[in-house]
Amino acid sequence: MPETIKYLSVCGMLGYGFPADGLDRACNEELSFIGVDSGSTDPGPYYLGSGKGFVKPMQIRRDLELALLAARQKNIPLIIGSAGGSGARPHVDAFVEILKEIAENHSLKFKLAVIYADMDKELIRQALAEKRIYPCGPAPQLKPDTIDKLSNPVAQFGVEPIIEALKGGADVIVAGRCCDTAIFAAYPIWKGYDPGLAMHCAKIAECGALCAVPVGANDSLFCTIAPDYFVVEPVNPERICTPESVAAHSLYEQPNPECFFEPEGKVDMQETVFEQISPRAVKASGTMICPPERKTLKLEGAELKGYRAVTIAGTCDPMVITHIDNLEAGVRMAVDANLKGVIDSDSYRLFFRRYGLDAATFVKPEDAAMPHEIGLMIEVIAPTQELADSILSLARSTALHQPFPDRKATAGNLAFPFSPSDLSGGPVYEFSLYHLMEVENPEKMFPVEYIKV
Repeated sequence: MPETIKYLSVCGMLGYGFPADGLDRACNEELSFIGVDSGSTDPGPYYLGSGKGFVKPMQIRRDLELALLAARQKNIPLIIGSAGGSGARPHVDAFVEILKEIAENHSLKFKLAVIYADMDKELIRQALAEKRIYPCGPAPQLKPDTIDKLSNPVAQFGVEPIIEALKGGADVIVAGRCCDTAIFAAYPIWKGYDPGLAMHCAKIAECGALCAVPVGANDSLFCTIAPDYFVVEPVNPERICTPESVAAHSLYEQPNPECFFEPEGKVDMQETVFEQISPRAVKASGTMICPPERKTLKLEGAELKGYRAVTIAGTCDPMVITHIDNLEAGVRMAVDANLKGVIDSDSYRLFFRRYGLDAATFVKPEDAAMPHEIGLMIEVIAPTQELADSILSLARSTALHQPFPDRKATAGNLAFPFSPSDLSGGPVYEFSLYHLMEVENPEKMFPVEYIKV
């Protein structure tokens, strides 16, 4: 095991952009590998369910080309996780096609490892029957009839499949849905470094330079691993890491300030010490890992729930704003009455989102003055796009002329910023699989496929 290894986290999300000159500067250093995350559930369930990416191909191509050329020039592995956005087979395959185009354009040759994360529905069904599946957080219990409705179910795997690809001599690793930490912890763990420190460093590295100040995920981060500590330092000389900024990012997306959990176990930060060792670099030590009592994988899956139609309007009429609850109730009653015999009221959903009043928060301030204007978004979700469009049209026209107490005007209630006013939103997905599954040998569930590019 070398005394230290140094690696580069390109940015917080492949396709979100990063300074090209920073990558050039980073490549002057002795690096063991380059890693970057390429996916997330943050944009919601649509992308997993539909098989589409939330970052456009043009953005991916720009960032991937820079990272790939840098890694091949230095002859070090490039590790990419949750490829294509949600990390299911359609996303991974689309990502690999972009990768091959770049390789062809630059006459590159390398050994590619592809690791799919897709889950067989029968395997999920069997695990549920054996009571090996339970909710992750506040998710409801998984029901057997939900499994058939799942679109592109995946499992978040840990470091084992990536280590297998590294052992197999892969130059580039394109992983499906995996834990963000696995991208950056696999190589150090493979080389024999402490898993707790490797995991903690990876937790910080997954978001690029987001642990630095000024804050920004669209920038690169150096990470150095030693047997009993790690060091993080932004590539960009305009950013610095501080003990406070690095410690704060250790809590990123975690409910417990003392630990976080990965398939490899509980990463315990109770004894972690953060030290400023240079004007821009922070050293961390003392993090430990506690192996899990049982091995689990987090399952993710989305279910088609209908089709969406949306319209957006605004109003500055103080009487409309004052009586917006009455207006909404009247529209709901009128729409329901008009649709009787056409569609059951339980088969569609009608939403009113009142921006400027209460659309973005559930906590209303005490004694708050009424706003002078609000934006009103009316949304319908129905079994077909045609039904959604029709119900929205009915709700929109009703809201435009809906009476309310003390109304004096005879004209419309709403102002529409564009024509046509109604937008067809397409299919709507919801996460219906967000559960943990107990497994005995997770490393055997994600075979590595090798391709000569």
